Amino acid sequence: MKSIDIRDAYITLGQFLKLADCISTGGEAKFFLQENVVMINGDPDNRRGRKLVPGDRIEVEGCGAFEVRQQT
Repeated sequence: MKSIDIRDAYITLGQFLKLADCISTGGEAKFFLQENVVMINGDPDNRRGRKLVPGDRIEVEGCGAFEVRQQT
């Protein structure tokens, strides 16, 4: 499982996908989420504005498993 470190209280799913190198630009998020399964803490979600907080676990089809962590 890879870690994605954030400085703020949360990150949106669209921003997360870019940081995790699942997409190359933020504009691709909408189309990516329509075509791929994303599980957040075991539940499917396709809202690019979904807020992810430290401790959330994300599984992206074809990209891997990740955990959001607070950068210290």
